[in-house]
Amino acid sequence: MRRDVRYKQRGMSLSALLLWSVVLIFVAILGMKMIPVYREYAAIKTTLAAMTNDPVLLDGTKEDIRKSFNKRAQIDDISAVNGNDLDINKESGKIVLGIIYSVKTPLFANISLYFDFNVSSEK
Repeated sequence: MRRDVRYKQRGMSLSALLLWSVVLIFVAILGMKMIPVYREYAAIKTTLAAMTNDPVLLDGTKEDIRKSFNKRAQIDDISAVNGNDLDINKESGKIVLGIIYSVKTPLFANISLYFDFNVSSEK
């Protein structure tokens, strides 16, 4: 009445546990490197949307808009771009703002993550 032991033992082997641990650590490191880049992207997008809806800037010059962006960027801790990178268009009584930028984030040794963003206040 003795059953075969192989069928009762279930679970992960030590090598599988180590492999999955390495995979999870790699994914965690990748996430920790990517999250700040996408948070900054979201902050830039929010800032452009807020500036588009600001009635004071509708009558302002392009230099006023750039200065306003620089002030807001300093508050929101945006360092990837500045006011000089803004593409400013005034169309039919409204402002359309856009920025095209890239971010390079080091991952390991000589391996980096490279992100290209095209942010616009238009929907």
